Amino acid sequence: GHRTAPERAFKRSKNVKSTCGRTLAGWPARWKDRTMADVVKVPSGSKLGIGFSRAIRVGDLVFVSGCAPIAKDGSVAAPGDVKAQTKRCFEIIEGALVQAGADLKHVVRTRIFLTDMSRWKEAGEAHGEVFKDIEPVTSFLGTNALINPEWLVEVEADAVIARG
Repeated sequence: GHRTAPERAFKRSKNVKSTCGRTLAGWPARWKDRTMADVVKVPSGSKLGIGFSRAIRVGDLVFVSGCAPIAKDGSVAAPGDVKAQTKRCFEIIEGALVQAGADLKHVVRTRIFLTDMSRWKEAGEAHGEVFKDIEPVTSFLGTNALINPEWLVEVEADAVIARG
């Protein structure tokens, strides 16, 4: 049948790992009948050595870990600019979703962590520009710090491929 662009990217991606033959013991009941062949991990690319994936796909569900405003060269994207940093986080999320065979239209939930809640509207504007037609559920959460003090925002996303 006809495949969408994210599905084609998912099939040909060389950066995606899956492991066959292991079961998901201890995972939620709806996943227990799945094998690790149904689990796709998108590597984080992080050099922090803390053992995490940028995204994990389990069947039609995709979970994207917290994405910080890191520029392509590894520096902090748009220092001091909450809206621009939030947009950069969404670019990283979109890339992870595509590698996992999904797209922004599949996003059902976002979580936006801010170091200064008085600036939530700036992050909200960026969210609205990206998700105005999708309207996932979202939460804006205040935190006293992120890993890098120049990061003003970090964003997580969950997607369901059957949506959209």
